[in-house]
Amino acid sequence: MAWETESFLTSLISVSDATISVYRRDVSAFISWSIEADVHDPETVTRRHIRHYLAWLQEKNYARRTIARKTSALRRYFRWTQQAGITSADPCIEVQAALGDGRLPRVLKQEEIKVLLDSPRASVLDQDGPRRLRDDAVLELLYGSGLRVSELCSLTLRSFNFERNLVRVLGKGNKERLIPLSQKSVTAINAWITKGRSELLGKAPTHDFLFVNLRGKPLTPRDLRRLIDRRAPSPTNPHAFRHTYATHLLDGGADLREVQELLGHADLGSTQIYTHVSKDRLKKVHKETHPRA
Repeated sequence: MAWETESFLTSLISVSDATISVYRRDVSAFISWSIEADVHDPETVTRRHIRHYLAWLQEKNYARRTIARKTSALRRYFRWTQQAGITSADPCIEVQAALGDGRLPRVLKQEEIKVLLDSPRASVLDQDGPRRLRDDAVLELLYGSGLRVSELCSLTLRSFNFERNLVRVLGKGNKERLIPLSQKSVTAINAWITKGRSELLGKAPTHDFLFVNLRGKPLTPRDLRRLIDRRAPSPTNPHAFRHTYATHLLDGGADLREVQELLGHADLGSTQIYTHVSKDRLKKVHKETHPRA
């Protein structure tokens, strides 16, 4: 029976081929390490082995996110081995990733958000018209809903329910989820649809993608990065909007599992690593819960 890696991969449903490849690589890497450590089957893997492996990854200078991803893969694998009766226990229970010094996407400061969304620079204010309307809608949606770049670029006019202020998103593994829209997002999107989209669309072939570039074609990830470069007061990655969205939800008291659902993470471990609790929230929790605070 041994490790049954292929059976585990076959058990993964609603997961993209790319994600399955990552699981295969991460689980296989652990198996190779285990065999070198004279551990030849999953039943003999203990919590101590998992911790030693994570410590070894840290010593090898793997990035923080990489260690977190590998930990998540092992959690899912050993949860499956226990459910399948291959192992009698899950060695990953209560094991946390040995986090290194890798970088997570930064959280945008309030001043940056204000410049991006509320008070654009003079050079941006000069760009009135459909392009400005599109950019406003894109940025409001990125910050207000935490979409992945690919998810935003694939939105169509039919993705929205403006009566309920919801957007239907097709995420990783072709999994659909509904995300609430802020009122500012709704206002910006409606302004773009009614006053700007048809002008940029021009004589381009008709399609129902929500956002288009200056040639009337569907907005691409490259177009989106250029858009942010024009508006941001300092270098900003599109992913920073998603990270900021999640962090601000947690700061406001949202439950981690609620954030997991909004972000479209299949595994809670991804949300635990991807989001972080700000110092302000830690201080608040300490003050409200510790008897000597």
